[in-house]
Amino acid sequence: MVDERAQDDERGERPIGAARSRERDGAADDSHLVIITGCASGLGYALVRRYLDLGWTVCGIDIDAARMDERGREFRTRPYRGFVGDVADPSFVSRTARAITAIGRIEMLINNAGRPSFKAPVAYEAGDLDRCLTGLKGMMMWCIAVLRACGERDVTLVNVMSTAATRGNPHESAYCAAKWGERGYTESLKAAYHGTSVTVIGVYPGGIDTDFYRDSHDYVPPEKQHTFMNPEELAHVLADALTNPYNLTVSDIRIDRRPVFPGERAQGVKA
Repeated sequence: MVDERAQDDERGERPIGAARSRERDGAADDSHLVIITGCASGLGYALVRRYLDLGWTVCGIDIDAARMDERGREFRTRPYRGFVGDVADPSFVSRTARAITAIGRIEMLINNAGRPSFKAPVAYEAGDLDRCLTGLKGMMMWCIAVLRACGERDVTLVNVMSTAATRGNPHESAYCAAKWGERGYTESLKAAYHGTSVTVIGVYPGGIDTDFYRDSHDYVPPEKQHTFMNPEELAHVLADALTNPYNLTVSDIRIDRRPVFPGERAQGVKA
């Protein structure tokens, strides 16, 4: 694995993990294969764990090299392979998509990567806008790459956004704009592939208790963040909906945290 990574580092691509290619094994892997972006922490990490537990082969994408090394060690004996890079970098997306198709047929893409910026409307700088728009660009580029790899058939595209894509929030103008753009792209894909074997699903979760807010505690203080949804529980709900065995599908999933009433624990379980 060390030699493989050293060679790929020259191209900016760093595969990590145990999933093996069809060429290397001599035969295709019969398991389901899912790509999850933003996989090193938070909801993405929880989704990786859940899909592995469900028996899927998981290819994870994230820019955080240190955390991806941790994930590679954690999942070294499981059907997981991680790739370190920017989801919005065209050359990285192209190379990584080719590498993943060598592992197996892509059955599902979960676009989960995104970066926030919460400020007053006039406080935004150009860098803040680029930060917020990374998720939109990455979503589009990965959808395009996967659709091409699959020949525009037999694939599910899952775009994880936010309830910020359904309303306007104070001090979130750039973030809401990016999320509304993601929603517009998702709806356009639904129209383009209506009646085909390409399924497009929009996911709109409320606040999640992760380090997504680590640079925004002036806006979302830790005590408020810790009232948000548990990422592991959310991953279970999403994965169960997305992998149900019935001849049914969902077009949109909106999930909010349930209010905690007296006599109940924070997770909604009766004390």
